[in-house]
Amino acid sequence: MIPTFFRHGSNVLLALAILAAIVVFAFGGLSFSLLGALAGAAIFFGSEYTTHRFLFHAQPSKQPWLLKLQHRLHYDHHIDPPQLDLLFLPWWFVVPTVAIYWGIYAAITHSYALAFSLAFGSLCALFYYEWVHYVAHVPFNPVTPFGRYMKKYHLWHHFKNEHFWYGVTNPSMDYAVASYRDVEAVERSTTVREIWRSM
Repeated sequence: MIPTFFRHGSNVLLALAILAAIVVFAFGGLSFSLLGALAGAAIFFGSEYTTHRFLFHAQPSKQPWLLKLQHRLHYDHHIDPPQLDLLFLPWWFVVPTVAIYWGIYAAITHSYALAFSLAFGSLCALFYYEWVHYVAHVPFNPVTPFGRYMKKYHLWHHFKNEHFWYGVTNPSMDYAVASYRDVEAVERSTTVREIWRSM
């Protein structure tokens, strides 16, 4: 299971970036801020929801190159949820995203060290996101009750109705902005595999 995880998407790159950041903190003279890292992770988990709901579920573009991008980043994942090549974020999306996070953190904090801690937290959260997303779509039963719940939760989004349950690692934003519903109260969507047809 773990070897498969590292054969797809940008997961090896993420793991190497996390290890490199640890080496920089340990030997490179940058002070590590645990609070900064936790804040960076929290920011990622908030943006996980907004990216999924408002970017990945955006209206289909009329520009062919952008529509192709939408299909690669998310639309095609709904067509075939277990297909590993579509499950993970590609490196060409992850690298600029992480760079943008770091740039925003540096611009706000005016501190490279604190920005690095914030970006490190976001990077770790992104790696965790990819793992949780992977576990949701492969035949594996998570060890913890919360892990089992989140697997069911994500699969409701894929197989019951694409308009609810956008959280992948946690349901907090769904509760906060009313995109959570009792699964029994929601009708099965006819466009859950072809999400662009419901927009």
